Amino acid sequence: MTPMLAGITALAAMIALTMLGVPIALSLVAVGAVGNLLLAGWQQTATQIYLIMWETGTNFLFIAVPLFVFMGQLAYHTEIAKDLYDCVYKWFGRLPGGIAVTATAASAAFGAVTGSSVAAVATMGTMVMPEMKRFGYDPKLATGSLASAGTLAIMIPPSIPMVIYGMWTETSVGKLFIAGIVPGIVLTLGFCATIVGRCLVDPRLGPAGPPFPWTERLRALARLLPTLLIFLTILGGIYGGVFTPTEASAIGAVAVVVVACCMRRLTWQNLRATLSQTGTVSAMIYAILFSGVMMSRLLAQTDVTPALVNFIVRQHPNPYVILFLITIMYVILGMILDTFGMLILTLPFMFPVIKSLGFDPIWFGVYMTLMMEVAMLTPPIGLNVFVMARIAPDVPMGQIFRGVMPFVIVCLAVVALLTAFPRIALWLPSLM
Repeated sequence: MTPMLAGITALAAMIALTMLGVPIALSLVAVGAVGNLLLAGWQQTATQIYLIMWETGTNFLFIAVPLFVFMGQLAYHTEIAKDLYDCVYKWFGRLPGGIAVTATAASAAFGAVTGSSVAAVATMGTMVMPEMKRFGYDPKLATGSLASAGTLAIMIPPSIPMVIYGMWTETSVGKLFIAGIVPGIVLTLGFCATIVGRCLVDPRLGPAGPPFPWTERLRALARLLPTLLIFLTILGGIYGGVFTPTEASAIGAVAVVVVACCMRRLTWQNLRATLSQTGTVSAMIYAILFSGVMMSRLLAQTDVTPALVNFIVRQHPNPYVILFLITIMYVILGMILDTFGMLILTLPFMFPVIKSLGFDPIWFGVYMTLMMEVAMLTPPIGLNVFVMARIAPDVPMGQIFRGVMPFVIVCLAVVALLTAFPRIALWLPSLM
């Protein structure tokens, strides 16, 4: 078997294992280890495994991942999100579909203290879904808006996928964080406009909430201060060059602990649950990173990556046509792979293609994050939809998938907008 044929066989085997339901990390490491064993022998494969585990585990940037996960988990367990929701509801609840709009805006704000989309869906869904049922919201709009709003947490910094992208491509994580701010705001406004527009056309989908007096609204703003303080500390320090993203993750974790203590919500039970979840999520991300590197080393030996890059680049001289085809590919991959698996598996191929086409690596990081948001919502493996289905078991899965489709269209529209006007993502990093 030629090296090229071995690489193609390895890719086919990995995709087959994934479609059979084998976790992406196990699929990647099994194929990568067996392939290296057949091509290079036992001794070199064992050395590769040792070196990859050491390099991945001791990467300075990787320290930021468990610390950002810790931030999100502690914010979830200490109910900081409830304060966000209460404040936003008093200001925007009176709009058509006001509860859904509030949940979307609060999810975006919650993204400032967590890089986890699942945590955002679980938090907002558990808190808001009973209110939506009480006000008679359409189940598709209710579940679809909540599942979609959770994706904003990985675009609004800090973002765990951006940390992994930066590690893998040796791109500035600080600039990636800053680049996600404006697209995150645009996406939030797009989601909110979609909800309001649909509810204006058909008020039965989501009625407006009650108005609140100005005094109550202004008092509610005080509840935003803890989140705003954490957000400005992290991003202000990175933007001003005071500390690195890894240092920012540690400072952010301490800030969340201090805020939780000041609010008298930090208990041993909360801390124990936070540390347990942080360990579980961080181990999962490490396993995917390690197995992804293992697979990419195998593909490097078989020359599949450069061959695929050259094939794609030769297909059409227009880089935007190739980007359109890549977008279609990511939409399809998002239907069969989880988000981290999609990121790790495709970067060894796509990043050289993107660089050869002249696209900015910072811009592509924002683009990848947007495509991961789409993957979290598309059937049959839409992670946010599965989380939402557990929160609202009375709503069929099919209805939730139909409910998220308008928001998937908004995500793809923002992708088109970023492609036409890349300065939307690149303007703020250029000022750093």
